[in-house]
Amino acid sequence: MTRRALTAGLVAMVSLVAFEYMAVAIAMPVVAKELGGLELYGLAFSGAMAAGVVGTVLGGRWSDVRGPSAPLWTGVAGFIAGLTVAGLAPSMEVLIAGRFLQGFGGALVSVALYVVVARVYPESLHPKIFSLFATAWVVPSMVGPAIVGVVTDTLGWRWVFLLVPMLTVLGGLVLLRGLAGQPVTGGQSEPAPGLLGKIAWAAVTAVGAGLMQYGSGGQFPLLIAGLVVLAVALPKLLPAGTLRAVKGLPAVVGLRGLAAGAFFAAEVMVPLMLINERGMSAVAAGFALTGGALTWSFASWLQGREIFGQMTNLRLGSAMIALGILLMGTVTFTAVPVALAYPSWIITGFGMGLVYPTLSVLTLELSAPGEQGENSSALQVGESVFSVVSVAVTAALFTAAGSGYWAVFSATLVMALAGLAIAPRAIKGKAHSPADAGTPAGEPLSRPA
Repeated sequence: MTRRALTAGLVAMVSLVAFEYMAVAIAMPVVAKELGGLELYGLAFSGAMAAGVVGTVLGGRWSDVRGPSAPLWTGVAGFIAGLTVAGLAPSMEVLIAGRFLQGFGGALVSVALYVVVARVYPESLHPKIFSLFATAWVVPSMVGPAIVGVVTDTLGWRWVFLLVPMLTVLGGLVLLRGLAGQPVTGGQSEPAPGLLGKIAWAAVTAVGAGLMQYGSGGQFPLLIAGLVVLAVALPKLLPAGTLRAVKGLPAVVGLRGLAAGAFFAAEVMVPLMLINERGMSAVAAGFALTGGALTWSFASWLQGREIFGQMTNLRLGSAMIALGILLMGTVTFTAVPVALAYPSWIITGFGMGLVYPTLSVLTLELSAPGEQGENSSALQVGESVFSVVSVAVTAALFTAAGSGYWAVFSATLVMALAGLAIAPRAIKGKAHSPADAGTPAGEPLSRPA
């Protein structure tokens, strides 16, 4: 019963962080109009992203040294406080301060949850737990827009922020009950030198990502400056060899970044292309994304039940991401039936559902005790920054090519193919899974040296 309560609490926290991430994006145009801060619109997103990168790095090491309990509850408090400040904000500047707190708190929660999973659940259950996490991220994208629209139209945009803290308190109580008596309070690692330096590099990384965001609208000097900053700072936060896809954890982190970057950069353009180029209604275009969300959840469910082995998940999933993006790219041509958009994104979402949670499982499998928080934070930082870079670069290509949708889909296809190429390198010196290695179902797999 306790573990059921813990699982319910973990999934609730992931769902709430994911819902608010999506909800803010929908509500922000109304917020900026009412508060009169359109010139600060981008900062409401980049500020939260910057705080999130710093929070992820701090939370990972904090969880290793002191246990995940303190960063988890600090993050919950920051998340609730940030949402409350934003919901009551009298000005755009105050709202941005709230978003900063929200982003920092949400990042602490996200990385601490990975360490809770590593400490409490046996390895044999990790695929199921991360399949639930993946679904908890995807479901808000299906039901969230309608909920946010109703809340904004009936209660006002402030309640998009203010309702979630109430739900977070309830989810926190369930999580607190589930954590009772679990081994989450003590550290498994000694304080390491250089933590302040890592936090500083995280702040520099966030600045570089922000420059790329701002430069993606056509200010190419900012885009290049951001890329240079990231080239220097980001490797300091990732496992050595990540950008070269060295076998093992570096390739896991690199593949997560490539898959997320290719998917999200392409997804940004899908509704725009379907509406502007192929004449679809907003509702019809939205259904294309919904199909991808549904298959992402279904494939995550399959991964949780270990229907395929880990190597199959990574290879097949990466191939499906590339195939889906390729097919969606052909829809930009009027000679191709627009209906192809639906199976295209269904295929892409299925691929993400196989790849995404498998990489979370591998991160913990490849982490020794005392490294789980740091490695989980590297996975999440890599995913976040790769996604920002991908969206920024493809937006710049889109502008430079004169609304060149083909340029966006070509670039994201290259990224997806790169992910497919390095997928086998993510599994180093270990039996891939019962399905891959012939291990009896349910028998723990040996951890690589």
